[in-house]
Amino acid sequence: MTMVPDIEHAEDAALTRAAQRGDVTALGVLLERHRPGMRAVALSLLGPGPDVDDVMQDAALLALRRIGDVRDPAAVGAWLRMVVRNGSRSVLRVADRTEPLADVPLPPTSTTPEGVLDGHAMRDWIWEAVEDLSPALRLPVVLRYFSTGLTSYQQIAEACGTPVGTVRSRLHQARASLAKALEATASGAHEDVRRRTEQSWLDVRDTLAAAERGEYDKVVADRYTPGVTLLSAGRRIGGSALLVAGMEGDLSAGVRQRPANVIAGRSLVVWEMDLVNPPDAPDHCPPGVAWIMTLEGGRIDRVSLHHTPRPAPAEG
Repeated sequence: MTMVPDIEHAEDAALTRAAQRGDVTALGVLLERHRPGMRAVALSLLGPGPDVDDVMQDAALLALRRIGDVRDPAAVGAWLRMVVRNGSRSVLRVADRTEPLADVPLPPTSTTPEGVLDGHAMRDWIWEAVEDLSPALRLPVVLRYFSTGLTSYQQIAEACGTPVGTVRSRLHQARASLAKALEATASGAHEDVRRRTEQSWLDVRDTLAAAERGEYDKVVADRYTPGVTLLSAGRRIGGSALLVAGMEGDLSAGVRQRPANVIAGRSLVVWEMDLVNPPDAPDHCPPGVAWIMTLEGGRIDRVSLHHTPRPAPAEG
């Protein structure tokens, strides 16, 4: 009487291993065969409505990024249902939807979402689909699914300078577009995201080293467009002169930036930085800042700065 389940588990294991090697068709088969069970979990927690579709789409995107985390390939169905369950509970937890999607357990060696993505062959396939989104949809998706510190709807809204409702709407559109884009680009040859990311890590380190030498203005002249725009909370606050003055002002005050995470696409780069304040002015700057940079012709054309808020003081 156990023959059918055993066969199904064996098929799941074979498909999961293929997906972990980068076979997107195998992943598609897995998602399709477990869709009824995944949807049943979402419906049991959320009831009928658009939230179910959103959670299912989120689960598919998380599966694309994190299929490499599955330790027991034969139990992938339970893993997929867990992803849906966590996503559904996240929707229920906060009515205004400002919480990030619930975490899926990662192996101890994993460090960032980008590190997980970079660990298996689907990374280029996913990135190509992201690049095909419109700029308005691309930025919320990159922050939501690939950043380490700007994942909540409220944080994304502040970084984009748009209302939270607009972020939710754009993410909904982006998820639907990604489903089609991923299928359309599955068999194509794409750029090596590892190479772009490694180069961007070198760029951020070179930039900070040049700033320490008092040569940040040369970096701006070389790597930024002449009309580069600096934004904060979605509003223009200046250009190249303010970029240089801000960097030099922080350095003269003893503030240093330490790279924490890099996200590198063809047209969008995000540098997430820890800010280290001098001992005599520990509150000079917030604990971190994200540089969200849009590229034109390989040069930085827009820089949006999003600071990490200070933690609220402990009560009592």
